[in-house]
Amino acid sequence: MQTQKYSVNQHLIEIVLAWVRSGEIAIPEIQRPFVWDATKVRDLLDSLYQGYPIGYLIAWRNPGVQLKDGSSSEGKKVLIDGQQRVTALTAAILGEPVINSEYRKVNIRIAFQPLEERFEVSNPAIRKDVSWIPDVAPLVNGQQGLIKSVKEYCERNPQADPERIETALTNLMQIAKKQIGMIELASDLDIETVTEIFIRINSKGVVLSQADFAMSKIASSEQYDGPELRKAIDYFCHLSIAPEFYPTIKEGDVEFSETDWFQKMSWLKEENDDLYDPDYTDLLRVAFSSMFSRGKLGDLVSLLSGRNFQTRQYEESIAAESFEKLREGVRLFSNETNFKRFLMIVRSAGFISASMIRSQAVLNVAYMLFLKLRNDKASANEIESFVRRWIVMSMLTGRYSGSPETQIDRDIRQIDEIGHVQYLKNIEEGELSNAFWDAALVQSLNSPVISSPYLNVFWASQVKANDKGFLSTDITVNDLISHRGDIHHIFPKDFLKKAGLKRSQYNQIANFVYTQSEINIRIGNKAPKDYFTEIKEQCSGGNLKYGGICQETQLVENLRANCIPESAMEMVLADYDEFLKQRRVLMAQKMKGYYQAL
Repeated sequence: MQTQKYSVNQHLIEIVLAWVRSGEIAIPEIQRPFVWDATKVRDLLDSLYQGYPIGYLIAWRNPGVQLKDGSSSEGKKVLIDGQQRVTALTAAILGEPVINSEYRKVNIRIAFQPLEERFEVSNPAIRKDVSWIPDVAPLVNGQQGLIKSVKEYCERNPQADPERIETALTNLMQIAKKQIGMIELASDLDIETVTEIFIRINSKGVVLSQADFAMSKIASSEQYDGPELRKAIDYFCHLSIAPEFYPTIKEGDVEFSETDWFQKMSWLKEENDDLYDPDYTDLLRVAFSSMFSRGKLGDLVSLLSGRNFQTRQYEESIAAESFEKLREGVRLFSNETNFKRFLMIVRSAGFISASMIRSQAVLNVAYMLFLKLRNDKASANEIESFVRRWIVMSMLTGRYSGSPETQIDRDIRQIDEIGHVQYLKNIEEGELSNAFWDAALVQSLNSPVISSPYLNVFWASQVKANDKGFLSTDITVNDLISHRGDIHHIFPKDFLKKAGLKRSQYNQIANFVYTQSEINIRIGNKAPKDYFTEIKEQCSGGNLKYGGICQETQLVENLRANCIPESAMEMVLADYDEFLKQRRVLMAQKMKGYYQAL
């Protein structure tokens, strides 16, 4: 027989808000941006006034924790759906400020026109209009009585019917007495079950991630300074994307700005590198995995709750230890030296732009391994080489394209068991053998996808080798990627389109090369044989039409650097397929040499 996984009850709104104030219900989003605009708050109050339903709240009670003295502490309810509605009610009814999208504290005042029984967002014009009550909060939360309110309104509006005003204000005050449904999930449910229930109940298609659960757990754990830790995570991620946000925190959150957390992240105010911009999911995953040697974020929520995986009980000592380890993980993640050193390693592998590593999971795991190896006292050279190779291996094998959590968990456990050097060697022998470089990779380069990880690894190999752009004497591939240079078709796109080739045929990875825009324009829609004939003429003393190459040795060297077969200089339309085959082999060989030298 299946046990009931949740209960459904109706509660008065004033009771729910009282629970929020007392901490019985933890609203983890209260310290994060309130995404509703004020008109949605207005509409919510209007719905309650009209007696319309406003949906269910979903709360998950934290499990009871066994304290050190043997007693048990009852867990709080954590609101996992309905944060925006409850925050809106807290703002409009209790008059408490919310954090807006710019992380500034603002007040949302909702006005009421009793003659028309209409709500509106309070503004200067409304506040000057005596027919409006500019802020409903004192009336709804009971700070101001009905009789006094009716009297004052009628004094300001002598033409108003007192009975009509009394009826409207009575209905307004009843908003706090309206009921709202709450689905309370059982405390012994695991995250996967809670997520499944949430998806089935929630008709809006909103997906709750395990990172959301973790952040909720952190924010609701005041005894372990959880709210401060959550702010540290949120603020770091926001600052990494928007350094100009620094003064806002300093002025708007004075209490946090005086913490050690804030001092240690102050370096971000002048940091504009966008190679790796982590969000809170990324930060949590890296901090957790590097400190706990686990890959599944669901385990973090259990550990922060104090779960003993052997006894299946919840213990205060485990929760305390887990919070301390997570804090240390966040400190190491956000440490300026660690963060910049990691980015330096990524760049040293040739990945100089965020567009070159489109999988955030690849960067997350690489940073996690960097922190883990540093903690294990591995040498700097060993860490650098390992992290570079791991990034490229992950991209070439699509290691984290399926179910990243499962793969990350397996990788960490294997590294702990046999060591990082041996584990990578095993992967290379199994997945990056000569058969991969000579056949599988060549076949993978038969693709029209310009965002392909194989093409990005090829670009990285060119950056690493400091190769010049196609037909350039001074401008490197590094320069062209950094300054958004042109990706050119060696067999020009227009030339192939006019010959009737489809997009998937002319937009082949093996037909792409970085070049200067002026060289690209000069080539136009000529066949390779035609424009290479002119290039050879300039190498024999003719006018410089295509870049600055003026010697045949320079031309041959440039072709080799860009993995273009010399035979391309004599190729016409009929040779296009053969050209692609030859170039794929050359590209794969270059990538093999690049990887082995990392």
